[in-house]
Amino acid sequence: MSQRDEVPTPLQRHLAGNGSGERQSVTPVDAFKLARRKFLAQQRVDMNELAGELGVGRATLYRWVGSRDQLLGEVMWSLTEVGLERAKQDGRGKGADWVLSIYRRFGELILDTPAVLHFVRTEPECALRVMTTKASPQQARVVAWYRDLLLEAEARKGLRLKLDAETLAFVLIRVAESFLWTDLITGGEPDLSRGWEVARVLLT
Repeated sequence: MSQRDEVPTPLQRHLAGNGSGERQSVTPVDAFKLARRKFLAQQRVDMNELAGELGVGRATLYRWVGSRDQLLGEVMWSLTEVGLERAKQDGRGKGADWVLSIYRRFGELILDTPAVLHFVRTEPECALRVMTTKASPQQARVVAWYRDLLLEAEARKGLRLKLDAETLAFVLIRVAESFLWTDLITGGEPDLSRGWEVARVLLT
């Protein structure tokens, strides 16, 4: 598996610290910060309103962020990255147990984040697209994070991988998505415990 080579948006370059260096009264990062504030306040991130509040044209805003899905993906990742590191800090045990404790804790943190649940409830199709497809950078970054976690577990925690780390990370994330958002995908009730059971089979 490999990620597509894509030209980063101006927002992605600015967030990575590789902005143009030009002094601007409003920058792509300002658009990101405003969108993040609205998301956390459980308000819809409307691109027309965002452009108006920033005092820029819609064309400029889209040039900065790429698309609404990409912008929402950046917002989601800013929350996800913090949650993943927090879950890792709470990780316990060795080998598969260490990975599974982080995996489970992160799932719990997702369900304890009101802004994410509001997004899923009010914009289910968009939320699934942003979180589970290449429409945004979110899923690819989560997979990459878990790939690195698996490699660390193999090197330092005694984990024996059944698959290559990239493939296993992708499968683990798809399993988590399937059981976290069962109600959106199939209309059934979410059952996190079954997701963890599947993950344990893959890791042990």
